[in-house]
Amino acid sequence: MAYTKVEICGVDTTKLKVLNEKEKQMLLKRIREGDRAARNEMVHGNLKLVLSVLQRFSGRGESNDDLFQVGVIGLMKAIDGFDLTLGLKFSTYAVPMIIGEIRRYLRDNNMVRVSRSIRDLAYKAIQAREQLTLSLHREPTSAEIATYLEVPETDVVCALESVCDPVSLDEPLSADGADALCLMDQMSDPVSASDWLDQMAMRETAKKLPKREQDILYLRFFMGHTQTEVAREIGISQAQVSRLEKSAISRIKENWS
Repeated sequence: MAYTKVEICGVDTTKLKVLNEKEKQMLLKRIREGDRAARNEMVHGNLKLVLSVLQRFSGRGESNDDLFQVGVIGLMKAIDGFDLTLGLKFSTYAVPMIIGEIRRYLRDNNMVRVSRSIRDLAYKAIQAREQLTLSLHREPTSAEIATYLEVPETDVVCALESVCDPVSLDEPLSADGADALCLMDQMSDPVSASDWLDQMAMRETAKKLPKREQDILYLRFFMGHTQTEVAREIGISQAQVSRLEKSAISRIKENWS
């Protein structure tokens, strides 16, 4: 744990009960039937989940007690809003709700304010994303979420961004040895990528590469696809795409150095 403090808000964290998923589902069913005791048990059985989320907000100079209380509010909102019919693990829905509630608190205590309507839309968009992921068997696009909620796509994008902290373009999303997948690898910019290749006059050199590497460079820098999209299109892994792309670019640079 990031916190050495055993007691937070009068709660001895060493004695907190941890519920398994079956127990959570049973309690949620009782809560839906109006059982208040079950709701209290559900809250206390998930306080360690709140503590695990607090680790993400360490080092910000905020009171751990305050953040814990705000996180519990997010937990209670998750308990009240969780849809049993979705077949999701409770933590899958609860963690974003807890994070969002803490971020809302931090924003409300800073100079930058986000309107309540945007924050409320963000929570609806998160829930819609989970529901669409189950029905589509993939991550939905912002346009699909907007259609589901019957709101403009720009509103959905702004709302979801309002509950996200900024990240570095070099921040790794996953890692496979030397082939770490970074945020930049998932971004597409067909205009600037194409201009870059044009300016470097590399097309003729690229034609000498093996066909698979040519295909990867074309899809990546002329069509603006992400590495994940390229991997799906040509039937190899993202790690292989990353290796082949780096190798091809390295050889092109050598010929033009």
